[in-house]
Amino acid sequence: MSSSSKKVIYAALAGNSAIAVTKFVAASMTGSSAMLSEGIHSLVDTGNQGLLLHGMKQSQKPADEAFPFGHGKEVYFWSFIVAILIFAVGAGVSIYEGIHHIIAPEPISNPMINYIVLSLAIVFEGAAWYFAFREFRRTKGKWGYVEAVQRGKDPTMFVVLFEDSAAMLGLIVAFLGIWLSQFTGILVFDGIASVVIGLILASTAIWLAYETKSLLIGESANHKVVEGIRKTVLLHDEVEHVNELLTMHMGPDFILVNISLGFRDDLPAKDMEQVISSLDAEIKQAFTEIKRVFIEAESRRGERK
Repeated sequence: MSSSSKKVIYAALAGNSAIAVTKFVAASMTGSSAMLSEGIHSLVDTGNQGLLLHGMKQSQKPADEAFPFGHGKEVYFWSFIVAILIFAVGAGVSIYEGIHHIIAPEPISNPMINYIVLSLAIVFEGAAWYFAFREFRRTKGKWGYVEAVQRGKDPTMFVVLFEDSAAMLGLIVAFLGIWLSQFTGILVFDGIASVVIGLILASTAIWLAYETKSLLIGESANHKVVEGIRKTVLLHDEVEHVNELLTMHMGPDFILVNISLGFRDDLPAKDMEQVISSLDAEIKQAFTEIKRVFIEAESRRGERK
């Protein structure tokens, strides 16, 4: 697992912990619904970072008899749980609080406290977002940003980036809601801001769940890796054709490869064993994230040698 992922999560964890406490104090002093939603948002984010760190730690457990391919998918599972928590707790509570304050609006006392807290939160969240964005940009390579999320196999990086992006949007919405309530005297703006924050969280959670689902189920390696394996195999004259090439990520840094190959009919069994051994070593050397390679010899599909 990349150490940069942990740095990003630790930075977000520290920032969100401090911001959550500050927001809750401000919400209790001013009675702002938007500020309360923001406090819940930061609290959920803090818990989420803890879950991501737990998932990363669990994924490093060695393989055993019950889990022969290791525990790499733990990080996918906990990333999916994070998406559920954002949706159920963060979005659900924010929307509930917003609707409650729209139905029974209450005046905001000491709004200046909210402005100060939100301004500080924007600075701290902005710093955490920039750090996460910088690391994401460094790891995405030549891919576009959306493509990097779709093809990325380490969800911890884009989960934190999504959370920080949602946090920045939520802070801006909360600031506008409180300001509009004070400027216009229409108190429901504060509740509306809380509902909008909830919708932002819900949208973020749905996208995170969608992107993590395929990894949890068993997503194949990227096209570049698959084609690289195919080219490596076909460089051997003893191989006539590739019947089937299957890959699956067992974790961000663990790819399982299954290949069905058609060898020359006149190739002795001893030579075939040597070719298979060479292919195993060459594939693992070319792609360090490939940990296990299984090669099956078939003259044609369904007819084993």
